[in-house]
Amino acid sequence: MASAEKPAVTPRARPRRDLGALRTIMAADRTLMAWIRTALSLLSFGFAIYKILQEVESADKLLPEKNSPRNVGMFLAAVGTAAMIMGTIEYWQTLHELHRDNDFWYFRPALIMAMVMSLSGVVLIFGIFTRLF
Repeated sequence: MASAEKPAVTPRARPRRDLGALRTIMAADRTLMAWIRTALSLLSFGFAIYKILQEVESADKLLPEKNSPRNVGMFLAAVGTAAMIMGTIEYWQTLHELHRDNDFWYFRPALIMAMVMSLSGVVLIFGIFTRLF
């Protein structure tokens, strides 16, 4: 009698992941986080300039224009909010393109933070705008 051959031991089957897609998603996450940092810098700088110029104006110092604090603060807040919204749209489009061939969760932490930052920018602009009117 011939001895029975042992079957070859094979590793447990795992679903294959497209590493290129995974690297692209991580690169998109890093890009969105860079947009978040840029927007946060612009929003905080806009708020700081608004408050500083508002104090200078209230101390009866001469400013070139009556509404300088509001104008400068709103401009920087608007640019920061626009940057955040543009970055979020770009990120969403990248995820949508990758989702055609790969299955992953759309709502990643970077996207959630970007949405919070966009909402914060809109609230800041609204707050600065309504402060003087």
